[in-house]
Amino acid sequence: MRFPAFLVNCKAYPRAVGKNAVRLAQKAERVAKKTGVKIILCVQAADIAHVAEHTSLPVFAQHVDVEPGAHTGNIEVESVIASGAKGTLLNHAERQLPFSVIKQTIKACKKFRLPVVLCAPTPAAARKLATLRPTAIAVEPPALIGTGVSVSKAKPSVITNSVNLPVPVLCGAGISDRKDVEIALSLGAKGILVASAVVLGSQERMLDMLARGFKP
Repeated sequence: MRFPAFLVNCKAYPRAVGKNAVRLAQKAERVAKKTGVKIILCVQAADIAHVAEHTSLPVFAQHVDVEPGAHTGNIEVESVIASGAKGTLLNHAERQLPFSVIKQTIKACKKFRLPVVLCAPTPAAARKLATLRPTAIAVEPPALIGTGVSVSKAKPSVITNSVNLPVPVLCGAGISDRKDVEIALSLGAKGILVASAVVLGSQERMLDMLARGFKP
């Protein structure tokens, strides 16, 4: 995984599921080629293979589970890799896990060299989770997720209190314009994690605007 990183979490929004996930990936690919900014799409498990077949951009899972076997509905690490995933999110505010489960899941991902972007709600949580040495940590205050009020403007201390961790830190929650990206990077973040601003907005225009925040 390369930094700075621009991650788009498709969640389970109808505008980014199934064929719409492929359409979003194609828009992201056009923006990536135009701006030179690599964009990573985090899609539903059922969409990984289809999206990966239709884009050269890295595709991430939104979640994986630790154990294979008799666990109906679990999303197994090897299965997302076989489908074409190049990494995964883990412990998003909407899918939080106990620390012990996170620890075992990261261990399983490392076994198969699958990058993990681990989500944390606060700098204190990020510091604890950093001891597990994920590939990166995305710090997202839950109260700002989906609000359009960015952490980089409303709570810049969340970033400055996290960026000295031994792993790269991404800025999430409320990122919705170029200035949000520029501020996050200037404070030491190594990228962004966005969702509704792109998926529910004017997708290609928003991708382009946010990508330009990565350029000097």
